[in-house]
Amino acid sequence: MDVFEAMYTLRAIRRFKPDPVPDELVWKVLEAATKAPSGGNRQPWRFLVVRDPETKRRIGEFYLEGWERFYGGAAREQMLQDPARARIYRSADHLARHLAEVPVLIIACLRTTPWPVTTSERGSYIFPAVQNLLLAARALGLGTVLTTLHRVREKEVRELLGVPDDWETMALVPLGWPAVPFGPVRRLPVEEVVYWERWGETRSR
Repeated sequence: MDVFEAMYTLRAIRRFKPDPVPDELVWKVLEAATKAPSGGNRQPWRFLVVRDPETKRRIGEFYLEGWERFYGGAAREQMLQDPARARIYRSADHLARHLAEVPVLIIACLRTTPWPVTTSERGSYIFPAVQNLLLAARALGLGTVLTTLHRVREKEVRELLGVPDDWETMALVPLGWPAVPFGPVRRLPVEEVVYWERWGETRSR
């Protein structure tokens, strides 16, 4: 698939079919992730592939706790009253309640000590790799979404997975065959989000 087609149709997939994902495809998207740049080419990442049903169930419980904490109660009512946000909310709510049913969960981990650069956020060292993973999955017809709600129980997740203390789980990526179609994605026109030379100075194409 052309890289631009992958980017222009890469939507967040939160509903998945139960069909298994072959190991060779999991390896393929992970290898793509490892080709991403990182500061000083340190590649301070590790990726945990989780298929075990019980482990997924436990992670799903942590994830749902995070979902309810940030998007339950009053937040739920507010979002459901907005038709433009209600569709996305229902999709995200479905994932939160069915995460354990996704065939594969990929946990992106980052070594956090010692941290060599004080001017950069840690995510800058691993999120390019995660984006590579998402694009590779799209090119193969697999669905993904970048999530972080499991981090409300970061300590427990690390203990469950045996992640050392000097590593942090930065993202959780569900991976599977999509139960909904891909893009095209809906985004603001590029002319509305790009300035030239100084803030607020726009230019037409």
